[in-house]
Amino acid sequence: MNISDQPPKLLGDADPLPVEIVNPAGNGDVLLVCEHAGRDIPSSLGDLGIAASEMDRHIAYDIGARDLALTLSERLDARLIAQRYSRLVIDCNRPTDADDSIPPVSDGTEIPANRNLEERERAQRATEIFEPFDRALAQAIRDRRPKAIFAIHSFNPVLRGVSRPWDIGFLYRKDERTSPALKQYLLAVAPDLSIGMQEPYAISDQSDWFVPVHGERNGIAHSLIEVRNDHISHPEGVARFADLLAGAIGDFMKRGD
Repeated sequence: MNISDQPPKLLGDADPLPVEIVNPAGNGDVLLVCEHAGRDIPSSLGDLGIAASEMDRHIAYDIGARDLALTLSERLDARLIAQRYSRLVIDCNRPTDADDSIPPVSDGTEIPANRNLEERERAQRATEIFEPFDRALAQAIRDRRPKAIFAIHSFNPVLRGVSRPWDIGFLYRKDERTSPALKQYLLAVAPDLSIGMQEPYAISDQSDWFVPVHGERNGIAHSLIEVRNDHISHPEGVARFADLLAGAIGDFMKRGD
């Protein structure tokens, strides 16, 4: 490829770095991850061809997830690796060859900037956003191997017309110890909670990255935690679920079995 054929860089000098590292000196044995924390768009992509109001929806980011992750980081004295760019630019919890890694349509909304992308354009988003985030997470695990890692997500109460009634869900596959332990604690302290196991979706190699790659391959206790986003779209809800999850994670870490 000639230099003239190479596309300009995706991220400009004024664009934020894709990785946000919170509490890097945290002494806790837990590492937190938030892949859908942000809703930034690289300046080179403009507005992705969608209305500004769409960036307030769950299609752009996990509503409340960053606030919850930040509060948990403080409560647990845990490091947090968060991703700043919208999942509409590239989803950092998907394999880069997944169909919805760069979605042309998300929950009924067409994303014009994601249609008919050339392979080099897809590769550029992976190179400049996905890969730095993935490396930062892998490095955090290598630097100080945590005893457990938790990915913090949120989900919409309704998706494509289908109700999703759970208050919180735990996603896992081979680690059949961690998520059930968290559920057991939560039901003991908040029996009114509706808890989904493998809800609102199930983990697979084709659709997920955190659990198969960073959890299972490293042999570290892990869970992908999904909180219904109407519960954590306001400070009171964030505080409540931070209390619940900090208690559940703290109890799990104390048991250590």
